[in-house]
Amino acid sequence: MQNQPVAIPTVPLREVHCAEAIAWMRAKGPIAGACAVTSLPDVSEVGLPLPLWRGWFMEAVRVVVDAVPDESAAIFFQSDIKRDGRWIDKGALVVRAAEDAGAHVLFHKIVCRRQPGLLTLGRPGFTHLIAVSRAMKCPDVLPIPDVVADAGRLAWVRAMGIRAAAHAVRFAGEHVGAKIVFDPFCGVGTVLAVANRLGLAALGVEKSRKRCEQARLLTVEAGEL
Repeated sequence: MQNQPVAIPTVPLREVHCAEAIAWMRAKGPIAGACAVTSLPDVSEVGLPLPLWRGWFMEAVRVVVDAVPDESAAIFFQSDIKRDGRWIDKGALVVRAAEDAGAHVLFHKIVCRRQPGLLTLGRPGFTHLIAVSRAMKCPDVLPIPDVVADAGRLAWVRAMGIRAAAHAVRFAGEHVGAKIVFDPFCGVGTVLAVANRLGLAALGVEKSRKRCEQARLLTVEAGEL
């Protein structure tokens, strides 16, 4: 009996570019087969005064929507912020900017950052998980709870929780039909690692060289999803 060839399991692609995300996306244009899953930087990370940051944030949302095909989706994971006694509703900013870009909301879920009922002393106890698209319609049955009680482990302090990222990535693969999960502000690579664990290729952009290296190496376990 002849020896049968041994099947070598394929490892999903992970590509990370060290670059300024908005300029990179504008130069790249729409990415075929991609669904975006990302968390845009807070005002403290961008280094702009609050009014300028608001304009930057809304433009970034529009550029992310432009970076994926019209029939695909862009999914945003955003926590509100408090500055000078005022709350900035980043979920509302995402929806407004997406609508300005010709997209509509597919779903708007809430991810708990703290146990419900706890006082958070001026910090948000929840995060918005919002999907938008220009052409796609939301499925009648969407297996994501309205309130995600456990975001999962954080790979770093500003990261998207692994379980929350898995909800978004599964939607990208199972409902959008994406072949690539694209995170233009990938940080240490939580979304990329989750995408690979779920069998999808991952593409990230990050301007910090240190975080780029972390994003290329980060892994998650199946039990964390």
